[in-house]
Amino acid sequence: MVRILGIDPGSRITGYGVLDTDGFRHQYITSGFIEINGDTLGDKLGIIFTEISDIVSTWKPASMAIEQVFVKRNVDSALKLGQARGAAICAGIQANLQIGEYTPRAIKKAVVGSGAAEKQQVQQMIQRLLDLDTMPQSDEADALAIAICHAHHIKVRSSGIAAGTRRGRWI
Repeated sequence: MVRILGIDPGSRITGYGVLDTDGFRHQYITSGFIEINGDTLGDKLGIIFTEISDIVSTWKPASMAIEQVFVKRNVDSALKLGQARGAAICAGIQANLQIGEYTPRAIKKAVVGSGAAEKQQVQQMIQRLLDLDTMPQSDEADALAIAICHAHHIKVRSSGIAAGTRRGRWI
């Protein structure tokens, strides 16, 4: 079993989720979200860095996974998201964690089976997959989904089968 920290970065809310996994079976450890209430961009990035550093120190993951930035419509939002990602990644790097980065489509596909899944579908699948009593908050569910996506990729890499292959052959 390996412990993975999943991060759903945001400039207002950053979700996190920790699970133990062998790549197929996942055991929920903890999850939550960080509300970023800084006055300046520096304050906000400092909060993300400090809080993620504290989570890493408390839960001692072996690996960290984070969502990649994508530009949908608003370039300014994408830049802020990128800065939040940078603060979280720096916290992971400072703790010598291996860091995996995944697109939103890859994360949804790993958890729901469709890269076009809606947020509520991700929340429901996370609740089912991790046998949670209640549906997790959206940012929390996304962070746990990112951790599960990373677990699947680690398992594929360690099995010697390249991603996108079946029985070692490209499909």
